[in-house]
Amino acid sequence: MVVVLEKHITPEQKRDLRAYLESKGYQVREIVGQEETIFGAVGIPRVDPREVELLPGVQRVIPISKPYKLASRELKKEDTIVPVGPIKVGGKRIVVIAGPCAVESREQILETARIVRASGAVALRGGAFKPRTSPYSFQGLGEEGLKYLKEAGETFGMPIVTEVVATENVELMQEYVDLFQIGARNMQNFELLKRVGRTGKPVVLKRGLSATIEEWLMAAEYLLAHGTDNVILCERGIRTFETYTRNTLDISAIPVIKKLSHLPILVDPSHATGIREKVPPVALAAIAAGADGLLIEVHPDPSKALSDGAQTLYPEQFEKLMRDIEVLAPVVGKEVAKLPSLEQGRQRGREAEKSSILNSGFRLHSIAVDRPVPHGQVPRIAFQGERGAYSEMATLSYFHFEVETYPQRSFQAVFDAVLEGKVEYGIVPLENSLAGSIHENYDLFLRYPDIKIVGETQLRIIHSLIGLPDATVEGIRKVFSHPQGLAQCARFLDEHPYMEKVPFYDTAGSVAYVAKEGKKEYAAIAHEGAARIYGMKVLKSGIETNPLNYTRFAILARAELEVGEHPNKASIVFSTPDKPGSLFKCMKVLADRNLNMKKLESRPIAGKPWQYMFYVDLELPEDLDIFKEAVAEISTLSEEEVRILGMYRASI
Repeated sequence: MVVVLEKHITPEQKRDLRAYLESKGYQVREIVGQEETIFGAVGIPRVDPREVELLPGVQRVIPISKPYKLASRELKKEDTIVPVGPIKVGGKRIVVIAGPCAVESREQILETARIVRASGAVALRGGAFKPRTSPYSFQGLGEEGLKYLKEAGETFGMPIVTEVVATENVELMQEYVDLFQIGARNMQNFELLKRVGRTGKPVVLKRGLSATIEEWLMAAEYLLAHGTDNVILCERGIRTFETYTRNTLDISAIPVIKKLSHLPILVDPSHATGIREKVPPVALAAIAAGADGLLIEVHPDPSKALSDGAQTLYPEQFEKLMRDIEVLAPVVGKEVAKLPSLEQGRQRGREAEKSSILNSGFRLHSIAVDRPVPHGQVPRIAFQGERGAYSEMATLSYFHFEVETYPQRSFQAVFDAVLEGKVEYGIVPLENSLAGSIHENYDLFLRYPDIKIVGETQLRIIHSLIGLPDATVEGIRKVFSHPQGLAQCARFLDEHPYMEKVPFYDTAGSVAYVAKEGKKEYAAIAHEGAARIYGMKVLKSGIETNPLNYTRFAILARAELEVGEHPNKASIVFSTPDKPGSLFKCMKVLADRNLNMKKLESRPIAGKPWQYMFYVDLELPEDLDIFKEAVAEISTLSEEEVRILGMYRASI
């Protein structure tokens, strides 16, 4: 049962209550939550809960209906966060544990640790004792493997995870491992669960081959009841009639577990699929479904792996997966856990460190215009740059029906094309998550009062090295791209010092130039779509230094062509008198009406030195009258009437 304590319970009352419950045969755990403190009393019921409710310091008693008590969400409302060395599993973090299926040699595990840490894994996995279906298969190196695993973990500052397969190995393994793993075949090896639970160490508990979710949680209950508070569940697929994949990943188990239990849950897509190419998409699906992390098999050369090579990722596959996870994490409101640097790790003695991540407001998501322009004609959209430019890619992502795109030489030309009716819409970038605002476009809004923002989209900027069809990365000597593209791929270019960086006016334009020149020692950095347009070849994809690279684009139209229903965002611009507190008064108008400001940008007013216009992006409430009242009041405080640049739908 759950005993909810009074907020002002005295230490003496708490001590007496614990003693009373223990005298009745209950195991008692105190859980301090954000709103209340409880005693979790677990055992064979020997007292009427109503009697407990009458004791001093008790607010109320809630019986736990589930057969699993300590693992139940009824016992603990908040998610459990499990500390493992310098990392924490659960909560808002996505933890990736990676390594080979089996430790094969000292060199192999050290090289694997180097690879997975460099790509972003925060813990190292590897089997020293291997339970195998065939008695003739590789069974692991035993204690020798544990020593290699521990050395690799210490060398690269990573906690280590390995499977325990027998009770007699628990004591031996304690001094080597940071996180025990109970494999699928041992999920209901109750003596092993009891023995591992008594160590108090964190444990990853894999779901059995044919176990129900309740049986899985009951196995976790054994671990919790015998001493450890830190259990991490791991869904690794169950056995069904389907034989195409190794197992059938029960992805629905993730949200079910989140509802039934407070314990964190990982997913092992390697064992779930058994097929290397299927691991990345299934891994991303698990994150999207709410998993707290992944357990991934990686090997320097899977073709030579002694165990499970077919489901093991190559280093470059794992690197790409990690970059994709970083992109997906903000979408599900989480952060990718990161290790401190090796130097920091040694100085802090494996102290935990929070990961940093891009503001979750940047999302890989497009809000589609749900209908074309009037009269049914194919909409025409102007964008700055050459064919294949990122602006064109954003256009094609945003509009979910057939459109015609028209490249323009400049941003001003985009505004002119819209104003003059040459096109129905225009698209211009407003802000890059790394480089900041594109001030030229903010200024253009002031010069084109008849143009409004009618939509917004964000595009992930994935840079590719593009060359002629017969070119190779090793053969490239000159790389052309926009200066920003070159800067955002600095790490890749530094790793290839023989490549000369040549600034060009446009990313897609640089691809067109390389195609025209026809020299296989030339390459360009641009969106991979430009390669298709100009008949070129992607030599290497995803070469940007920071994968959290997004650009936010505004969709433009003449005021009379504004589209979209139920706007959720607005952009306004105003100026303030040169008096103390002028801007504060305007911001207070928004705060008083609970209007959330998403962005504030100041720009100098042409012809008025040291005077500024303020651009503000706001979330719109359902009641638009609140927004209109705010605009009217700010107009009385500003030097000129507030201009509404647009009210539109966007991904907030």
